[in-house]
Amino acid sequence: MTKDRNEVLENDDNIEIVKKSEEKLESFIEDEAAPVEEQTSKRKSNASVSVDKFDWDAFEKEKVYDTDKSVIEDLYSQTLSKVIENEVVEGTVVALNKREVIVNIGYKSEGVISINEFRYNPELAVGDKVEVYVENAEDKKGQLLLSHKKARSLRSWDRVNEACEKDEIVKGYIKCRTKGGMIVDVFGIEAFLPGSQIDVKPIRDYDIYVNKTMEFKIVKINHEFRNVVVSHKALIEAELEAQKADIIGKLEKGQILEGIVKNITSYGVFIDLGGVDGLIHITDLSWGRINHPEEVVQLDQKINVVILDFDDTKKRIALGLKQLNPHPWDALDTNLQVGDKVKGKVVVIADYGAFIEIQPGVEGLIHVSEMSWSLHLRSAQDFLKVGDEVEAVILTLDRDERKMSLGIKQLKTDPWATIAQKYAVGTKCTATVRNFTNFGVFVELEEGVDGLVHISDLSWTKKVKHPSEFTSVGEQLDVIVLEVDQENRRLSLGHKQLEENPWDVFESVFTQGSVHEGTITAFVDKGATVALPYGVEGYVSQRNLVKEDGTTAKAEEKLDFKVLEFNKITKRIILSHTRIFEETKKEEHKERENESDSTQKAVKKLKANLEKTTLGDISELAALKSEMESKDQANK
Repeated sequence: MTKDRNEVLENDDNIEIVKKSEEKLESFIEDEAAPVEEQTSKRKSNASVSVDKFDWDAFEKEKVYDTDKSVIEDLYSQTLSKVIENEVVEGTVVALNKREVIVNIGYKSEGVISINEFRYNPELAVGDKVEVYVENAEDKKGQLLLSHKKARSLRSWDRVNEACEKDEIVKGYIKCRTKGGMIVDVFGIEAFLPGSQIDVKPIRDYDIYVNKTMEFKIVKINHEFRNVVVSHKALIEAELEAQKADIIGKLEKGQILEGIVKNITSYGVFIDLGGVDGLIHITDLSWGRINHPEEVVQLDQKINVVILDFDDTKKRIALGLKQLNPHPWDALDTNLQVGDKVKGKVVVIADYGAFIEIQPGVEGLIHVSEMSWSLHLRSAQDFLKVGDEVEAVILTLDRDERKMSLGIKQLKTDPWATIAQKYAVGTKCTATVRNFTNFGVFVELEEGVDGLVHISDLSWTKKVKHPSEFTSVGEQLDVIVLEVDQENRRLSLGHKQLEENPWDVFESVFTQGSVHEGTITAFVDKGATVALPYGVEGYVSQRNLVKEDGTTAKAEEKLDFKVLEFNKITKRIILSHTRIFEETKKEEHKERENESDSTQKAVKKLKANLEKTTLGDISELAALKSEMESKDQANK
């Protein structure tokens, strides 16, 4: 079915085809010779006229004109320049305003470029030739997409790549400083100049290079991120290499040279030996201990150094400064020996001890165990700190190994030397609780003098399962000396011995069979503990906790308990609550049995004499019978 003309016109692509066909057939030659504005005007006019006379039926059958469509398209394409996308071409500025620049590259349509891309050229005018990058020959709207900025970037990028490949020297303008270096303009591209690549010497002031034009080598290109790294140092390193080779070839170990302090780091000093650098490690600066090389040398200072070692391959030179002076141990007083007292300063401190500098380069170690007679080892920081001036005794001295051990506790009298006199058996004193074990408490009587209070010597009455139940670390505890072992440095102490043994008294109080009121404090295996008067504890088995009503006693319940067993040696009291009412019942039952036996005997006697009974006897028997019945009634 043939479409309506209006429906066809609604399709932009169809209108475009109509326009192109009409333009090609009616005014091919004259339109091409006319200016751009006139061509556009004529095409619009011809298109509007031709649309009215257009054969829509032929258009539906794709037979618009007698001439083959492909021939017409070939003729039209010959009038336009060929455009390849992603290429840089030259174009002409045909119009511009405050926002856009119109550029003609000889294609069927002009390209529109933002004026911002020409900001670097404020004198741009109509007719100027410019390079543009073809991004898209025809987008969805039929528009030619161009970019002048990309064209400039691509041309510059090509020049940079070419210079890098040919190892050419390029000139660049240093624009500004940035973190770690400088920004350099090379062919319109911002390249990075690291601070370490500005010169062979460390740079202290970067600002003096800003706004300067210098020569560089392109040393690295990151194509993915389009980053360029340049170096000025690379230009002068080649000259220095030959100079270094000549200097290193003349070096010898032990040779003394003059150099200039070039750079100072936390680990050492770099020395310029006249074209080649050497390193003095911090340990080779001074025989004594130093915290930083700046304590010994300063920048640009001229000093003499000795060559310790060098590597021809890696061009590394190890230098020394302290080696110019004799070793301090060689100058140590020959009369110094073990047992002598020396003075020095604490230079290094650690948990295990402190290093004391007797003189520059000569140190001795005071181990933490040699700082106090106390057996409770602590950190060396508890006794000394860096910078302290101390006096110590030489304990060991090895001149060959250059080692010395010192002690400061030896300046005080060993408390165990007079322990037998100061802490004789029976001496009462107050000690500080230091730590616990399962079998007792270790206490300190004074610095360096410790003793043990066995768990069995803590209390006469209380059963202590662990010393922590009785006291705490750091608390004061009154003790008495029980035994002294000076040779092994041991003291046996007691706490309960400060009081008389109350079990001598308890023996007469808690006699077997006696009854006492007590409180159930806790349940243990197969029984419970009971708190008795005078702070004594007893033990009750489970079956002896049953009450008269058949229930079992509970914790914190007060009851009467009968002493079944008392042992002064083991300090053990066995109790029972059940026995109290059980024995009472047995006694009552025995009394009833005795009364029953008496009644039976009286009845037998009555029967035996029944035959001999008289009237008087009968009255006596009646009275006896009434008495017996009243007794039975009372027992019930």
